[in-house]
Amino acid sequence: MSRTYVDELAARIRAATPDALVPDDATPDDVAQLFRLYALLALVRGHDVTAANVHDAWSTWMLSRGEGDHESIVPFVKLDDDAQEQDDPFVVAIRSALAN
Repeated sequence: MSRTYVDELAARIRAATPDALVPDDATPDDVAQLFRLYALLALVRGHDVTAANVHDAWSTWMLSRGEGDHESIVPFVKLDDDAQEQDDPFVVAIRSALAN
């Protein structure tokens, strides 16, 4: 199967994301699915993507992995400041991928 425009955008987002922030407890296929969700955000929100959008995508990804009991699967506004800030680097990566 050839790479699609979604996969190419997902790869650019992944390349713009620091390695330390990529989940190390996920399979390569799971990681690919997460970055496809981030690519979807890039396509529908563009440079207007927010940390709350990233959090919603991550929450959806966690649910798809059967991890619905994770303490951070709550609305973004209910997260503490430290948890909210964890989504910021992904916003930067998405915007960077869109610029390239």
